[in-house]
Amino acid sequence: MANLVEAYACAPSTERGRGILISGDPKSNSILYCNGRSVIIRYLDRPLDIAVYGEHSYPVTIARYAPNGEWIASADVSGTVRIWGTHNDFVLKNEFKVLSGRIDDLQWSPDMLRIVASGDGKGKSFVRAFMWDSGSTVGDFDGHSKRVLSCDFKKTRPYRIASCGEDFLVNFYEGPPFKFKLSHREHSNFVNCIRFSPDGSKLISVGSDKKLIMYDAKTGETIGELSNQDGHTGSIYAVSWSADSKHVLTVSADKTAKIWDIFEDGTGKVKKTLQSPGSGGVEDMLVGCLWQNDHLVTVSLGGTINLFSASDPDKPPLVLAGHLKNINALTVLESNQKMILSTSFDGTILRWIQGVGYSGKLKRKDSSKIKCLVAYKEDIITSGYDNKVRRYSLHEDECEVAEEIDVGSQPTDLSHAINSPDLALVSTDSGVVLLKGLQVVSNINLGFAVTASVIAPDGSEVIVGGQDGKLHIYSVSGDSLTEEATLEKHRGAISVIRYSPDFSMFASADLNREAVVWDRDSKEVKLNNMLFHTARINCLAWSPDCTMVATGSLDTCVIIYEIGKPASSRITIKNAHPGGVYGLVFTDDCSVVSSGEDACIRVWRIEKQ
Repeated sequence: MANLVEAYACAPSTERGRGILISGDPKSNSILYCNGRSVIIRYLDRPLDIAVYGEHSYPVTIARYAPNGEWIASADVSGTVRIWGTHNDFVLKNEFKVLSGRIDDLQWSPDMLRIVASGDGKGKSFVRAFMWDSGSTVGDFDGHSKRVLSCDFKKTRPYRIASCGEDFLVNFYEGPPFKFKLSHREHSNFVNCIRFSPDGSKLISVGSDKKLIMYDAKTGETIGELSNQDGHTGSIYAVSWSADSKHVLTVSADKTAKIWDIFEDGTGKVKKTLQSPGSGGVEDMLVGCLWQNDHLVTVSLGGTINLFSASDPDKPPLVLAGHLKNINALTVLESNQKMILSTSFDGTILRWIQGVGYSGKLKRKDSSKIKCLVAYKEDIITSGYDNKVRRYSLHEDECEVAEEIDVGSQPTDLSHAINSPDLALVSTDSGVVLLKGLQVVSNINLGFAVTASVIAPDGSEVIVGGQDGKLHIYSVSGDSLTEEATLEKHRGAISVIRYSPDFSMFASADLNREAVVWDRDSKEVKLNNMLFHTARINCLAWSPDCTMVATGSLDTCVIIYEIGKPASSRITIKNAHPGGVYGLVFTDDCSVVSSGEDACIRVWRIEKQ
């Protein structure tokens, strides 16, 4: 069997010029955020402990705990809200179609009987409140003419609802059943976030006009504007109250977060400015925040989560980061098998340490999108969608381009000879390119459609897989390849080929969901009938001791086979990555790391039968 021992979460999905509204549960000290079709539950005291809910059919925009922490309501771009249990395998309680367009915010009533949601109603209703158990509407929410970006429930009786949005308005509703009470137009740009104080006395709104405006929570009347002395110099995207209602936390496009003192009369001033730790680029704009227990949580446009301490805000924050997009390659450093490198479709390379988690982002001068990634010694080689192969030297977090070469067409696969590290093999659609120290030794058109390739550890042999399902084995002599054998067993295009670390075997897999292990000397099949995936195989990996091979598939599963045992005695990890598994690597004889479409990385401990 295989047990999940740790998980490295994806980052929250962000959008330039928009805030994101994250939420949490103070009792379990966990936060909720969204990436793609997944809702991520992340425990701030245990960053390597995450849970993922992936049952939405469309990208999720917002998720919130019920006041008792037992239920979560999550909403998506189609206007659907799903209500599901925090425990017991996320059992679904209800699903309602609430708006005709994207939902941007939702809130539970303090008594947990009602939920209010706001967003883009496509010209009709932009706000709706409904009963959580039946979905029946409770009130009319007139007064908005454009997308409503945020809404909130007053935390004490008598209940009130406030909403704000792209029409620059802040609207106030009394109920239940809720009806329009009054409207404010003090903001001169988008109003991005609105929040009632926990004690139910005040209401604050923040906007792209850099203003913070306070209202009386019971009457809805304006109290006044917070002092702009030391205030934000860019759009304010989100605001969050402290539990005692005496402070708020705000984040802005000016790359700072600010803690404000809020006085009894509703006025306030900046108490502390927190700088976004980063290089100061666009990705360091802050777009989301949450004040929870002693944690001040901020989220940057690049998806980085910073955890400051409310009791000691001068202390450097704990940085949690992850990928925003599908992780398409994984590798480990030879010099440190616990150091994992991952790259996603957007070209980001992140470093992880097993047992620790996130260990930094590799800074590159170029912004090329990466398809394949391999590491040797202290260098990494990448091939990208720009037809270039690059070798980087690793220095701390800096990735210096040591050299790069254009191979003329888009690489489909990349491998290097571990024992003769100057040699690398790149396959393109119609052939292979042999590189020595990133100089082209030979560029050979093989006359068939190439889909995968690998070079032997000592550089003496190359295996090329084709669209026709055949494996072509070549010996390498200087700059020439001589075909030695053709193996026919697969019934689909070859997707991946890998030599065993001891060079005695190799494994291949195809788009028709089958994998085969071969003896290298005799070219005989060593393990077959590896036909247990239900969709194409994307990746495979060998254990360092050569006793196991793991395959990852579009069917979301990882399957681990033991060499010398029948394929039927396999270990299957179901639903390892919703959307498909795209990366696999072993860090020791019993630990396999997987990555996938959900932008998460998981470490599994294998217990042999």
